[in-house]
Amino acid sequence: MQLVFVGRNYVEHAKEMGNDVPKEPLLFLKPPSSIIREGENIVLHPVSSHIELEGEIGLVLGSRLSKGSEADAVAALSHIVAINDVSARDLQKNDGQWARAKGLDTFCPLGVPAPAPADLSQLTVVSTLNGVERQRGRATDMVFSIPMLLSYISQYITLEAGDIVATGTPAGVTRLSPGDVVTIEVFGPDGLLSRVSNPVVAGT
Repeated sequence: MQLVFVGRNYVEHAKEMGNDVPKEPLLFLKPPSSIIREGENIVLHPVSSHIELEGEIGLVLGSRLSKGSEADAVAALSHIVAINDVSARDLQKNDGQWARAKGLDTFCPLGVPAPAPADLSQLTVVSTLNGVERQRGRATDMVFSIPMLLSYISQYITLEAGDIVATGTPAGVTRLSPGDVVTIEVFGPDGLLSRVSNPVVAGT
């Protein structure tokens, strides 16, 4: 399984991080070893002193997509999944590239996938920390749309069935502390599609 992530795909998030919106989608990868599921612990690894949540709309491929058009991309998409792109901000800043900052064990909580709705523009991601809403982002707020992202990625990386693409996080990223509980939910036009909720613990 490939995990392809998109950075700075919401204008307000780019601003809160002090960055410009990229002219083309900004891509990075996470290793499958970073995946955890509902109820499993997000570990605050001691290699970082500043770790934040990032709720995202995830896309699950149902068929192979290589150098596809936007129409091809929509046809290849099968499911939607809630994703938390947990990020070590200090490592991200120090390293320049993001493999270490975003690829640590437990840094990719994934919900249960749900069939993708026909209207992808109606998707919304909501992040809560200890029951308090921190993020809310709509697909219509994205700099690069879902069909465009999938098509763009497929020009460089062949996506196979089961691969996951994360579409970027909205403004409101928040620092995590031991004892927190983070919940990411993705809603479609008819209600909740996918969620993942995880406690946060200190690492050793």
